[in-house]
Amino acid sequence: MGKKSANKKRRLGKKLKMNRRMPILAMVRTHRNIQYNQKQRNWRRSKLRIKG
Repeated sequence: MGKKSANKKRRLGKKLKMNRRMPILAMVRTHRNIQYNQKQRNWRRSKLRIKG
């Protein structure tokens, strides 16, 4: 019950990478038109709903 399948682990890894902040260079390049990462989430507020 505690083991993750390879597919689930890959999906969780992708979501972990997507949960980073926007690079400062991206803000500078777009003259602050893009100010934050829209895909960012908090572990308490929104859940992932990943099937195993």
